[in-house]
Amino acid sequence: MIFRFIIRLIKVIIGLGLVIILLPRLITALYSLPRTFSIENSPSQPVAIVFGAGLWVDGTPTNILRDRIATAADLFFKGKIQKILMSGDNRFIDYNEPGAMWDYALSLGVPESAMVLDYAGRRTYDTCYRAKAIFGVPSAILVTQRFHLPRALYTCNALGLNATGVPSDAPNYLLRSQLY
Repeated sequence: MIFRFIIRLIKVIIGLGLVIILLPRLITALYSLPRTFSIENSPSQPVAIVFGAGLWVDGTPTNILRDRIATAADLFFKGKIQKILMSGDNRFIDYNEPGAMWDYALSLGVPESAMVLDYAGRRTYDTCYRAKAIFGVPSAILVTQRFHLPRALYTCNALGLNATGVPSDAPNYLLRSQLY
């Protein structure tokens, strides 16, 4: 009798744990559905925000970050945006995500005048908050992968930044890039 009660209690705890873990993900996924567009169908906005996604040891952007920058460049060249706000980590002398993003965007043909760097975008929240409060961005297209886009959209909109999103997914990510 006690054994059955303990088993039942463990099942209830595991079930509640799963609900607690999965419910926020479900809420943000449903929230993001009407706010997610392809490059072609995206409404025009003044700014695209590109979130940092790590650098390789040599200081170049990871494949995931390259795809984000390339998607933002496509938005720029298709006239969907006028500026790209590149936000990333720069806490250490030898780690400069915004600088690496700038260099890669330049190599894609994005003019310097179309880029703005945020050196303190360490987390999604920081990037969204700073875009609104520091850089004065009223509305933007968020550029990131599908796994990150719902959380980014929810966070930015909750902070008062009117945001839509364009996923920047490519099928060729290395497993270590995805885990990073």
